[in-house]
Amino acid sequence: MRHNITVENIKCGGCMNSIKTALMKINGVENVSIDKDTESVTIDATVEKIILINALSKMGYPEKGNNDLLKKAKSYVSCAIGKIN
Repeated sequence: MRHNITVENIKCGGCMNSIKTALMKINGVENVSIDKDTESVTIDATVEKIILINALSKMGYPEKGNNDLLKKAKSYVSCAIGKIN
């Protein structure tokens, strides 16, 4: 099943790397593609969409319209980790 999720806080390749790495660790996720310009994440997976939304939110990339200061801060940490890896 293909899930399309529009998120907040994708700023660069570091963000994209962190998102892809984390989502690929979830059992049932087969492919992840990210469009930075539209802040959309497309995931081919056999898991429920809510599991993917929760994983993204924990990293600081909440679904569009659900952003707050804590999630913005988490996204900067995730971004930095993505740049290192």
